[in-house]
Amino acid sequence: MSRSAQAAAVAATVPGAGVGNVGLRPPMVPRQASFFPPPVPNPFVQQTQIGSARRVQIFLLGIILLPIRVLLVALILLLAWPFAAISTVCCPEKLTHPITGWRRKITQTALKFLGRAMFFSMGFIVAVKGKIASPLEAPVFVAAPHSTFFDGIACIVAGLPSMVSRNENAQVPLIGRLLRAVQPVLVSRVDPDSRKNTINEIIKRTTSGGEWPQILVFPEGTCTNRSCLITFKPGAFIPGVPVQPVLLRYPNKLVNRLFFFLFSIQLCMLTFCQLFTKVEVEFMPVQVPNDEEKNDPVLFANKVRNLMAEALGIPVTDHTYEDCRLMISAGQLTLPMEAGLVEFTKISRKLKLDWDGVRKHLDEYASIASSSKGGRIGIEEFAKYLKLPVSDVLRQLFALFDRNHDGSIDFREYVIGLAVLCNPSNTEEIIQVAFKLFDVDEDGYITEEEFSTILQASLGVPDLDVSGLFKEIAQGDSISYEEFKSFALKHPEYAKIFTTYLDLQTCHVFSLPEEVQTTPSTASNKVSPEKHEESTSDKKDD
Repeated sequence: MSRSAQAAAVAATVPGAGVGNVGLRPPMVPRQASFFPPPVPNPFVQQTQIGSARRVQIFLLGIILLPIRVLLVALILLLAWPFAAISTVCCPEKLTHPITGWRRKITQTALKFLGRAMFFSMGFIVAVKGKIASPLEAPVFVAAPHSTFFDGIACIVAGLPSMVSRNENAQVPLIGRLLRAVQPVLVSRVDPDSRKNTINEIIKRTTSGGEWPQILVFPEGTCTNRSCLITFKPGAFIPGVPVQPVLLRYPNKLVNRLFFFLFSIQLCMLTFCQLFTKVEVEFMPVQVPNDEEKNDPVLFANKVRNLMAEALGIPVTDHTYEDCRLMISAGQLTLPMEAGLVEFTKISRKLKLDWDGVRKHLDEYASIASSSKGGRIGIEEFAKYLKLPVSDVLRQLFALFDRNHDGSIDFREYVIGLAVLCNPSNTEEIIQVAFKLFDVDEDGYITEEEFSTILQASLGVPDLDVSGLFKEIAQGDSISYEEFKSFALKHPEYAKIFTTYLDLQTCHVFSLPEEVQTTPSTASNKVSPEKHEESTSDKKDD
C-alpha cells in the first residue's frame, strides 16, 4: 500500500482530519460547545437565612407551641393506629387483592379526618384548588415539586391514595401499620427484580377500573429546593393511563425549605415553632396521553412536567435523582457537594454510562482532588493522574475539561468533558487504528518500547517514562488488543492522546511533496483496518 493510501485510511478514521487545506493541520478546537452550563441553579441545595428577630420569635413561640404540638401529634398517631390495624389485620404485607367493604370505608373516613387533624395541630393551613379526579378519570396523581416529607399532606387531601414506598418503611412500628393501611406499592432494595415487579404492580392497579385506590407518585424521586422541576422518572407514566398533576406551594415568609441533608427532627422543630404554615395544593386538569405518549412514557412525563412548571412559573432542568446521589457522594468524599452535580441524564446519554460508572469516575477524581483546595484540580494534578507530563497535547486535552477557562476543573467539568471527548472520538474504529499504530512489529501485541515510542511522538516528549501507565494497562509484559480496548473505553481521557498521533501522521503525509507521498516507506507500520487494505482502490495504488 502506498503512503498516500495509508494517510487516506487514517484520515477516514479521524474526525475532521484531512478536511480543508491539505497542507494545514486540522484545528484542535475544543468541542465543549455541545454542552452548556445549566440555565438554573443547583436544585438540591438551599441557603435559608434566619435573622435575629426571627430567631427570637421562633424561640419564644417554640417554648409554648413545641410541647403542645408534639403531644397532639403523638395522640393522633395513637388514635389512628387501631383503625389502621383493623384495616390490615390478616392481610399480607404485599397485598394481592385490594381492601374492600366496610374495613376500607371506615378506615378511609377515620384516617382522612385524623390526618387533617394532625396537620392542623402542627400549624398547617391548607388551601385546596381545583377538582380532585375520580379513580376512573385519573388512576394516578403526580405531585411536584417535592421538597419535604410534609408534602405527604397531598396524600391526605387527595383522599389517601396508595403510595410507592420502600419495603423497610412498612416495618417501622406504628408508622409502618399506618402506611400499610393506604395499600402502598412496596419496593424492595434487595430484590433484583424489584423495579420490574413495581412497574407490573402499578400497571395492574391503574388498569383495574377503579378496583384499587388511586396511586400518588412524586415523579422527581427526591427533594429539591422548588426553584425548578427536575427530570420526572417515567414509572408513573408507563401504564399509559390518564394522570392528574398536583402542585404543591408553600407561600410563607420563612420558607420551609430544609431537605435531605438536614435531620428530620430539625425540620419538625422549626415547623412546630412557627405560628402557622401555609400550604396550597392545586389539582390541575387531568392529562390524557395520546397514542404516541402511551408508547413513550418519557415523552408523556416531559409533557406533564412542562405543564406543571408553566403553572408554577418555574423552569425545568435535566437534573435527576442520580445527580442528587452523586452530589451526596461528593460530600462523602470530602469534595464540595456542588461538584457532584453533573446533569446525569445528559451525561449518561452521551457516555452510555450507568450511575455506577459515573460514580466510579467520581471516586477516581476524588483520589486526585482530595489534596487540592476546594476540590478543584489544575493541569499538574491532572497530568499526575494520567501518569503523563504536562505538554501541549495535554493542555489541549485539559482545555476540553476546563469549560470556564480558569485553569482548574471540578468534577462536573470533568464528567462533561468526558462526554465531549468520547463523542465520537473513542469509537471501536479509532481504538483499532490506534492499537495498530502502537503495534509497530504487527505481532498483535504492544511492548513497552512500542508504547513509549508512540506516546513520545504524540506528546513531543523524547524522554517520556511510561512504565507506570504501561503497567496499568498490561497484565503481563505486553498489551493485547482486548486489554488496550478495555483500558481505552474505561479511561476515555486517553482518547485524545491516542488520536493525536493519527492526526499528526495524516497531516504530515498530506504536507509532503507529491513525489514523496507516492514513495513506499518501509519504516511506517500498517495503520489502516483490514477492510481498507484489501479494497480495490488500494490494489490499484500498489
